[in-house]
Amino acid sequence: MKISKVDIYPIKLPLIKPFVVAYDTFPDMPSIIIKMETDNGIIGYGEAVPDEHVTGESLYSTIAILKHSLVPTIIGLNPFDIEKIHNKMDATVKSVPAAKAAIDIACYDLMGKATDQPLYNLIGGRYWDYLEVPYVLSIGEPKEMAYEAKEAVEKGYTTIKIKVGDKDLCKDIERISFIRQIVGRKIKLRVDANQGWETTARSLTVLKEIDDCAIEWIEQPLLADDIKGHKRIRNQQKIPVMIDEGVHREKEMLEIINSEAADFINIKLMKSGGIYPALRLVHQAKMANIKCQIGSMVESSVGSLAGAHLSIAQSNIISNELGGPLMISNDLGKMNYNKNKLYLSEKSGLGLKVSERTLKELEYTL
Repeated sequence: MKISKVDIYPIKLPLIKPFVVAYDTFPDMPSIIIKMETDNGIIGYGEAVPDEHVTGESLYSTIAILKHSLVPTIIGLNPFDIEKIHNKMDATVKSVPAAKAAIDIACYDLMGKATDQPLYNLIGGRYWDYLEVPYVLSIGEPKEMAYEAKEAVEKGYTTIKIKVGDKDLCKDIERISFIRQIVGRKIKLRVDANQGWETTARSLTVLKEIDDCAIEWIEQPLLADDIKGHKRIRNQQKIPVMIDEGVHREKEMLEIINSEAADFINIKLMKSGGIYPALRLVHQAKMANIKCQIGSMVESSVGSLAGAHLSIAQSNIISNELGGPLMISNDLGKMNYNKNKLYLSEKSGLGLKVSERTLKELEYTL
């Protein structure tokens, strides 16, 4: 079996409402879907959701890299030869993880379909029965965020992820405190600053004020490359620390482990370059007794299911944020959400029937 053809589709995923984080506002989510075909007629799908602030890629650069560099490199290769494929991609162009993730995911979808196995069976088997998905609050006015959190709890969510990172620290303190007050003490709260607090002093100012809010962890309070700063934060207060933007590949993970800078790691396929390199990070973290979360760049059902298969197969992945499709008004396929739970089927590959009609509807000309 050999890869014979790859089609590239730039699309815009329509969001139900704008998604606001510390560094940007997304009225919709630009994405790239690839359709990979083998010489024996099997079709697999992959997705790239690049972000200049996180992966260092734009939509336009990713399409160009896929079209002119990566796709020509992997044509004629067997999708099962995943390490060879990654080595060839790495030798062709440095970094560009989201572009490589699209190819990686499509290869795994092909592997599952060729063997008539769900993808998770190829990467460890089913460890978890289902995945619990948190409700993600994008940045807004404190009272509006609190009442949105209350509505989410009434719908069955038991974990709320709060996006913060305001230049006005008092606003973030108000957001977190008011949400805790509104939802009560039984709901798990996680806080993600997306690098927005920038410095150790600013971060510690907020964390001191929310010390009594029972925060499960604080995610990426500092700039991505400030590993030592995360260690200082971890040592000077009691809320556990998660690093997200600060870890892409093995080098950063090793630095975090050696520095004892984090309690948790947020692994995203778009940062690591796909399932295969993400698995290496999971095993690296497991050896250091660091628990993992599989994050999302607000991907469609294609990228979200890839992350879900990885999450459900590994004991060290104790959390995820794979609710992207719940934020999209017109997705490429259906995932099995039941309130705050996500279930995976035993269908082969990603287990997703991609709507070619929707793909054409969402495609746009650059």
